[in-house]
Amino acid sequence: MAQQNPFVYGEIVTSGAFADREAERERLASDLGEGQKVFLISPRRYGKSSLVRDVLRGLARQRVLTVEVTVAASSSYVGFLEAYARALVTADTPVARLRRWTTELLDAVRPELRMETPAAGHGASGPGRVTLAFPAIRTARDTARLAAEVFALPGRIATARGQRLAIALDEFQAIAAFDEGNVEHALRAAVQDQRSVGYVFAGSEPSLMERMLEARRPFYKAGPVIRLGKIDEDVFAAFIDERFRSSGVKPEPGLGEAIVDLAGNVPYDVQRLAHETWDDVRVAGLKSAGLDDLHATLTRLLGEHQTAFEEAWQRRTLSQRAVLRALVLEDGRELLSADVRSRHRLPGASSVQSSLAALVKQDIVMKEDGRYLVSDSLYREWVARKTF
Repeated sequence: MAQQNPFVYGEIVTSGAFADREAERERLASDLGEGQKVFLISPRRYGKSSLVRDVLRGLARQRVLTVEVTVAASSSYVGFLEAYARALVTADTPVARLRRWTTELLDAVRPELRMETPAAGHGASGPGRVTLAFPAIRTARDTARLAAEVFALPGRIATARGQRLAIALDEFQAIAAFDEGNVEHALRAAVQDQRSVGYVFAGSEPSLMERMLEARRPFYKAGPVIRLGKIDEDVFAAFIDERFRSSGVKPEPGLGEAIVDLAGNVPYDVQRLAHETWDDVRVAGLKSAGLDDLHATLTRLLGEHQTAFEEAWQRRTLSQRAVLRALVLEDGRELLSADVRSRHRLPGASSVQSSLAALVKQDIVMKEDGRYLVSDSLYREWVARKTF
């Protein structure tokens, strides 16, 4: 039987694929189990969604009813309320009881429930897809009434079932775009009295999430805040080496450290580079992996992404390109200083600031500990090697 790649990226992973995060996992599980309203703030590619999913799986094994909804997946406020209501009423609910349960909980807003059976002849199985809609909702007042009903649902379900709930609203920062921000008031008013329901409001745009927690915003001091940071470099490097070793590939000295460094210690990027290196080594029939193998994999990946990276580069303005290249070469530091601007032929400080703000908004660059970093370490390497 072929050995399975021990590194996972690009999907929700199980606890076995985590490096470290024990403290965050334990704290989040404890807070949710106690009915806390927790804010989890993390840059993209740090494993936030996988962490949340893993904690929910653990709570489910303790008979806590778990619900997960990605706020940013909805294109409208009503669409979000429909998705949220559907997730709540279908959570661990037998299909035979689903329609009656939905009516009992949401009769005031006249829900329309549809249970679609799988198409015959396509190998489909299971109960099929369940959709929930509120066709009677047409005005802003209707929407506000619907929101009040949906946001009250978790408390009602906890009481009706005599069961604790843990709810994850992922990409929570997207909620600020709904109903001109009024949704924050409505949601805070509903959740603050739901003692048997734990919430994790998880977001991957730290600046937006931090603003939502400021004074005079509804969620100010609403609950504990967990900020997901980088994993200790030595711990991560040791994890990488051990995963290679346990899969039958001997890591040469310094391999894990080099992978973590090249990937900027961003969990997604570290797992990606380790995964691809492992694949290349196994395809080549090698029993060990070293720095030469790592750099061969990196060269291959840069070649495969060449077209996409070129297109991304071309979409930037000339000023943004210059700032992006300087950012890479200067390790994200002192970009507004006269010395750095002169060395890289950058425009004035105000123009540099505008370019940086645009790059951050486009999720190409992120700011961390006073430095500007390229979000994708592979793109960073491409900019360093292929641009002038």
